[in-house]
Amino acid sequence: MAVLRKQQTLARVAEFTGYGYWSGKDVRVELRPAEVDSGLQFVRADLAPHIRIAADARNRLEAPRRTTLAAGNAQVEMVEHIMAALYGLQIDNCEIWVDQQEMPGLDGSSQAVIDAIDSVGIIEQEAPSKRLVISEVTRVGDDESWVEARPHKHAGLSGLVVKYRLDYGPECPIGRETIEVKVNPKSFRQELASARTFLLEEEANWLRSRGLGTRVTNQDLLIFGQNGLIDNTLRFENECVRHKTLDLVGDLALAGCELVGNVHAHRSGHRLNAELVRALLQEGRIEGGLRMTG
Repeated sequence: MAVLRKQQTLARVAEFTGYGYWSGKDVRVELRPAEVDSGLQFVRADLAPHIRIAADARNRLEAPRRTTLAAGNAQVEMVEHIMAALYGLQIDNCEIWVDQQEMPGLDGSSQAVIDAIDSVGIIEQEAPSKRLVISEVTRVGDDESWVEARPHKHAGLSGLVVKYRLDYGPECPIGRETIEVKVNPKSFRQELASARTFLLEEEANWLRSRGLGTRVTNQDLLIFGQNGLIDNTLRFENECVRHKTLDLVGDLALAGCELVGNVHAHRSGHRLNAELVRALLQEGRIEGGLRMTG
C-alpha cells in the first residue's frame, strides 16, 4: 500500500472578494486554517448563529448550472470553483467563511482562489490524508451524457486522472474538445485553474431576460455566438473543456477525501458528477476513516 501524504491546511487566513454571477450581490470569502480531520466546511458568517455546511455530496441540492450545498435552512451556491482549487492544491482541512449565499463568480475560473491561497501558503499537519481507492467500474448517466470511475490499470499508481469529452456538435462554435489531466498541484495550476465559465449567447440572453446575471458582462466569462467568442479572447484553444474539467474536479472534491483512480466524463454536468461521488461513497472505503454508507 502506498504511503499516504500528510494532511494540509492554510498557513494563515486567505481572503478574496467579488460578486455572485446569479444574484449580483457583493460577497467576501475567508479561507481559514482548520484542524486535522475537520475537512472542508463552509460557514455562513452572515447568519446568527453561524451555520456550518460540510462540503459533502450528500449535502448537495439540485440547482441549474451550479453546485449548491445545504444544512438546515442555510445554503451556499456556486461552490465548485472554490472546491476545485482546494482539491487541486491538496488542501484537506479548511473553513470557508462567507457573508452571502452565493460565492463570487470572479473571472469565471479558480485562478483568484489559487492566488489568495498562494499569498498565505500551505502547511502540513501531523496526520495522514484520507483517500478512497476506486476498485471497480462505477458509471452513472445514459448514452447522451455519463461519467465513469475506473481503477488505475496498473497496481501502485496513485492520484486522480480525469478525462473529459465535450461535444456541442459540428454546428456550434464550441464544437468537440477532449482533455486528460492527472490532477496534482502543478497540473491544476497550469492546465485548469484559469479556465473560465462559458455560455452560448442564447443561454446568456435567456438568463438576463429573467433578471439573472445582469451584472455580468461578456468580458467576465466566455459567451459564444453563432460566429464564435464575443468580446473576449481564449486563454487556451480548448478552454471550454478545461473549464468543464475544473468543474468536474470541484464536484469530485465533495467526496471529502482524495480519489485514487480514473474518472472519464462525456458531456457530464454537476448533477451526474455528484451522483458518481455518492455512488463511490456508498461502494468504497476511505482509507484512514470509516466505511461510508448512503
